[in-house]
Amino acid sequence: MKYYKWLAGALVFVMITYGSIGFSADLNLADLNGNEHKLSDYRGQWVVVNYWATWCPPCIEEIPELVLFQAKYQNKGAAVLGVNFEELEVDLVAQFLKDYHVNYPILLSEPEAVTELGFVDSLPTTFIVSPEGNVVVKKIGKIDMAYLERVILEHKRGQKQEQNKKPVLPVRN
Repeated sequence: MKYYKWLAGALVFVMITYGSIGFSADLNLADLNGNEHKLSDYRGQWVVVNYWATWCPPCIEEIPELVLFQAKYQNKGAAVLGVNFEELEVDLVAQFLKDYHVNYPILLSEPEAVTELGFVDSLPTTFIVSPEGNVVVKKIGKIDMAYLERVILEHKRGQKQEQNKKPVLPVRN
């Protein structure tokens, strides 16, 4: 019985820490100009949703990597959406983005622990969403382009392996 209580506790811990992976969700937030962006508008593409703030050093350190990823993959089936996760005037966010040469849409969100994609209790937090609209990875902490490429490639390989599996038929005696 103790084992089951421990297992249940571990499962709750993992769900709180890493969020629900594999679920479909839709994000609906406005950018700096007030234009709404929906995650469903990006269906058919890989989407990197990165929650960040101007005061967060690891967030600032990963911006050049996200800029590179967006430049390399924006016409190849992937997109980056940054979600500014702080209460800051739009003009200040716009100047920050200009200073860092950000080339991907930045959406504005009130800092809340529970978002449309899962828990965001630490910054930076990045969700990688499959072309089908499912959250496949949640990463807390700094990311780089190599990490994003690896996750997407591994997921594509996993999908191909699933497609190539032949159904197992029951054996009858």
